[in-house]
Amino acid sequence: MNNYSEKFEKMRVAGKLAAQTLDMLTDNIKEGISTEHIDKLGYEFIRDNGGHSAPLFYRGFTKSLCTSLNHVICHGIPTEDRILEEGDALNVDVTAIVDGHYGDTSRMFCIGKTSVKVNNLIDTTHESMMRAIKILKPGIKLGDIGYEIQSYVEERGFSVVRDFCGHGISTTFHEQPNILHYGTKNTGMELTPGMTFTIEPMINAGKYEVKMLNDGWTAVTKDKSLSAQFEHTIGITENGYEIFTESAKGYSKPPYL
Repeated sequence: MNNYSEKFEKMRVAGKLAAQTLDMLTDNIKEGISTEHIDKLGYEFIRDNGGHSAPLFYRGFTKSLCTSLNHVICHGIPTEDRILEEGDALNVDVTAIVDGHYGDTSRMFCIGKTSVKVNNLIDTTHESMMRAIKILKPGIKLGDIGYEIQSYVEERGFSVVRDFCGHGISTTFHEQPNILHYGTKNTGMELTPGMTFTIEPMINAGKYEVKMLNDGWTAVTKDKSLSAQFEHTIGITENGYEIFTESAKGYSKPPYL
């Protein structure tokens, strides 16, 4: 029995609910619905399954999840006015709290038929996250995670957002360490068993610079290029890793069949 088994057990429960929320939303996200409707469905599902939505009232945020469309990098605010249209690329970011522990995850959704460029960006973003996850084990360093993502993404002509990063997570939403999605091999903090954090690369089709909108939350690409993101909450085990936010339905990236 290790000293983090109870923590991991609670992280599994929170992570499972966050993933189940995205699974449920997958069947409901389609052309013609508003991002506000997505938020309402997510709020009710988390509430009805014994959890709380972490973003709600977090530092004044007024919604239960984030909906980031097209050139929005992250923290898009759901509204009744934004109706999903054919060709939209949407990221939905969900964080559930269960028994004081947090599960944080996001996935991309394609509305109707999306362009080849969008699909390539989404595929590259998901693959970069999974490549970083697959190297996780005690002894590797944070810089190795960033290097894995950055080298893969830039080789494909895309760029890694610098202004936002992954983060430690357990009984608080955001804690140390910061998990940068760019970096140099064999630099930074060494991973140890029991650590829990998110990996959540934000990848742009154009340049990596960010612009903040006046609402104080929404981050967009400065050059108005498309952006994509995926996120998992992960724990470091004695000899590898555990993903707490995997889909029970096997949904990983679009198309969700």
